[in-house]
Amino acid sequence: MISPLGHPKILSLLPELGVQSFLFTGPEGVGRRTVARWFTYLLNCTRGLPPCGNCASCLLDPHPDFLLVEPDKDTKSGKTSQKPQIRLEQIAPRQEGEPNLLDWASTYPRYRAKLAVVDGAHLLNEAAANALLKLLEEPPGYLRLVLVAPSRELVLPTLASRSTEIPFAPLPASLMETLTPDPRVLAFAGGAPGKALWALNHPAEFSALNQAASKVLEALETGPNQSFLALKELLEVEGGLAYFSTMLHHLFPLGTGARAAALEVILRTEEALASYVSTDLVVTQLAQKLWRLAKAPQRV
Repeated sequence: MISPLGHPKILSLLPELGVQSFLFTGPEGVGRRTVARWFTYLLNCTRGLPPCGNCASCLLDPHPDFLLVEPDKDTKSGKTSQKPQIRLEQIAPRQEGEPNLLDWASTYPRYRAKLAVVDGAHLLNEAAANALLKLLEEPPGYLRLVLVAPSRELVLPTLASRSTEIPFAPLPASLMETLTPDPRVLAFAGGAPGKALWALNHPAEFSALNQAASKVLEALETGPNQSFLALKELLEVEGGLAYFSTMLHHLFPLGTGARAAALEVILRTEEALASYVSTDLVVTQLAQKLWRLAKAPQRV
């Protein structure tokens, strides 16, 4: 059993809420999934609250009364999907023997309660969302459902309205520093322990991320063409653009209009890339705008 880092108010609130459906919102890596797993142990601990970590239920890992439903990241041909989604067959039975949420939810728990996490509730396709809605409307008494999404606004209103939102905020620096004193890791994590642990457990990948972001900083001192090439390389590294935004203080002092403008440009770029606009076109515009901002006089 893994104990969550931080979020004490949420941990104390969950056992007091007499509801069955939750919507966990907040930044990636902030602890939403970890708290959901912990909630499973809390519901089933045979010795009380908080979960003891030593009873028969708490010692199970993975727990048989916990289910995680995630978006499909690969297409049926085995290629990486450009648009991950949760499909109908992951929620409702389509073919005999294929695991799905509704079949799993229809059987009694081994202990007291079952908990299912729909990770990426904003990525449910229409058919899957309709099937999940029926379960949200009439869940069996032993079932708890946790929808995980970046924000309530991204989830279909019919699903969000039937769920109690639990917002997760980034953790304070004092807690994050218990994981590592490395300022680069802490800047990358931005208060999200999951991201910090990823960086600590994948030093080679994190080093590549740092190198790619540093190349962009150097290229912006040269020109838009070099910046375009460096940004293209950065986008090939997972989380590259988000990490680069934490390094903007090297170009723009805190409190300057240019820094705010650069953050806005990066945000719009992420939205455009998520909408599958031509990558080269988006990166070209990003390189030109960042280069102009970097060359402009800085005003507070």
